[in-house]
Amino acid sequence: MGCERMNEGTVDIVLVEDNPYDAELIARVLKKEMPPIHIKVFDDGEEALEFIRETRRKAGEASVREQPRLILLDLKLPKVTGLEVLRHIKTDDLTKGIPVVVFTSSAEERDRLESYRLGADSYVVKPVNFADFRRSVIEIAKGWLKKR
Repeated sequence: MGCERMNEGTVDIVLVEDNPYDAELIARVLKKEMPPIHIKVFDDGEEALEFIRETRRKAGEASVREQPRLILLDLKLPKVTGLEVLRHIKTDDLTKGIPVVVFTSSAEERDRLESYRLGADSYVVKPVNFADFRRSVIEIAKGWLKKR
């Protein structure tokens, strides 16, 4: 995938998105509109959970700031679904405070309700139109990063 994957330093946003086009677009918009921002991109739920567990361990040993400030999470992921990732994050005392915005193409009411039941902080259906997609990404990041 062409997205920049941060390997060092503090991660501001964890992006969990299996569509390489969407991941690239989201990362580019964030880098352009909100520099300097550090983004870690995962294309499956299993890798994302491993990273979040590692930051959880580090946070338990040192500063909670080791954790990401925001998680943008797609629902339809290989290996481990977005709902499973969300459940793990929100049932762990050390990670449940990380805001999770479900950013998905699913407009299904059951997915939205289940996401909120599991603790999602917001649920946004990805717009099809590029300008709306871009605006949504910027609004999500600015709104949630400002809160933390």
